[in-house]
Amino acid sequence: GLIGSNKAYDRTTTAAATGTAVLSGVISGDTVTLGGTPVYAFADAAVGTGKAISTTGLSLSGAQAANYSITQPSLMANITAKALTVSGLIGSNKAYDRTTTAAATGTAVLSGVISGDTVILGGTPVYAFADAAVGNGKAISTTGYSLSGAQAANYSITQPSLMANITAKALTVS
Repeated sequence: GLIGSNKAYDRTTTAAATGTAVLSGVISGDTVTLGGTPVYAFADAAVGTGKAISTTGLSLSGAQAANYSITQPSLMANITAKALTVSGLIGSNKAYDRTTTAAATGTAVLSGVISGDTVILGGTPVYAFADAAVGNGKAISTTGYSLSGAQAANYSITQPSLMANITAKALTVS
């Protein structure tokens, strides 16, 4: 009756389960009840799918409890990558030039890394407007940032979304 609960990476092996634990195999007429406080744990804290969860803490009570032994349930769940964000950048305004090329100023800062983990922001960012037309508050998409470091595999990165203006190109008459 228990199902392991998925969680995002948090550097701990703490796990959880949903559902109601039910005893099976008690002989009719015997009084045996399930009690205790279950504690669930992943074998390690790393990101992965179908990871085993061990259970401890369930116990038996009742008049015939001494005639039975309990097997703690083995569950499975996923630990998903913790999403990180990049902040500290501002989209740069530009004059119309018929391209979607964009730029940013500032210093890219990685936000959300759990203390004690080594995760480094790297890569070569590429910024682009969705179209080349003149406009205010135009979205700039970013690609190219990447993660490295000992715990990088436990994280995912959300590329920054920026905004800037494309202004009309000034023409001169001669």
